[in-house]
Amino acid sequence: MREKIKMANPIVELDGDEMTRIIWQMIKDTLIHPFVELNTEYYDLGLKNRDLTDDQVTVDAAYAIKKHKVGVKCATITPNAQRVEEYNLKKMWKSPNGTIRAILDGTVFRTPILVNGIKPLVKSWTKPITIARHAYGDVYKDVEYRVEKAAKAELVVTYDDNSIERQTIHEFDGPGILMGMHNIDKSIKSFAKACFNYALSQKQDLWFATKDTISKVYDHTFKDIFNDMYESEYKDKFKEAGIEYFYTLIDDAVARVIRSEGGMIWALKNYDGDVMSDMVATAFGSLAMMTSVLVSPDGDFEYEAAHGTVTRHYYKYLQGEETSTNPIATIFAWTGALKKRGELDGNKHLIKFAEKLEEASLKTIEDGIMTKDLAAISELPDKKAVNTKEFLNEIKNNLEKLL
Repeated sequence: MREKIKMANPIVELDGDEMTRIIWQMIKDTLIHPFVELNTEYYDLGLKNRDLTDDQVTVDAAYAIKKHKVGVKCATITPNAQRVEEYNLKKMWKSPNGTIRAILDGTVFRTPILVNGIKPLVKSWTKPITIARHAYGDVYKDVEYRVEKAAKAELVVTYDDNSIERQTIHEFDGPGILMGMHNIDKSIKSFAKACFNYALSQKQDLWFATKDTISKVYDHTFKDIFNDMYESEYKDKFKEAGIEYFYTLIDDAVARVIRSEGGMIWALKNYDGDVMSDMVATAFGSLAMMTSVLVSPDGDFEYEAAHGTVTRHYYKYLQGEETSTNPIATIFAWTGALKKRGELDGNKHLIKFAEKLEEASLKTIEDGIMTKDLAAISELPDKKAVNTKEFLNEIKNNLEKLL
């Protein structure tokens, strides 16, 4: 019997919701536990437990990542009104990803997982596009208000010396809605530094896009901080590396990206990055074929799948129906965390295992064995769509051959 790989330090494990929660356990049972003495500090971020703990479990999990430096997260539900009723929640809890990102700060880097037999929908894309998404503030930390009758809405800023500045947002003559967003220079600087450093490490061009022509203070601040940092700290380094920093408006950036061959790092504000990462992932093949890692300024790493909880498959699963849910992004979240844990601990065996698990996962697809979503877009002449359990078992068989 093969001796299991040992781990000196834990990975912070953040469990999630619905179908991805089921797959999470299947991945551990089929692909990790047989080969690794898995050492994790476990936090249940399932919606019921977040409600039970008044979302304190999410905060505790984030600080655990700050302590242990590496975390891996399952997809979770961000509740809307329908979910509040469905789960009988105390309130409409905020996005757990937003809470964790606010505590860790840093930047989310999302890159498509390329595999032979699945070609991008955008025919000109021959190289992967990495989305660098700011991980703090904006709509994920917003304050919202429902105006029920005629009213004057103002932005009011009270300084430490008790001086006050105010600006009219809108004079309502009837019902309407309000939203207040914020960001901080410190976080934007961390975002910029992470993007410039990542571009240098990957030797890829860095693009940054906002809408500063419309948002002349909020978005323009992002643009100015990036430009100042580039000119003062990174211009010579980029020139030496043979790469470029490029800024443009986000609508222009979208048009340019679609016409490009790919191969760049595209830095975006929080919500923009959320939307564009889904677009890039889908155009390259599937949301379930995208890696995602949050990197904090302190060197903390949180790996996750970029997609949601696959609710439709979960309801089928509860009814006893067979499902074919793509687990690749969740597998790569685990392999990313295992590799980083191995790097920090000098555990070469753990790093090698994670690399071989990724290789086995892609080989399974390239051999023509895949989930239904991949079979629908694969150009392989001989392919077979299988259920999730069968797919994981095929990956395990390939993994055993590689180890």
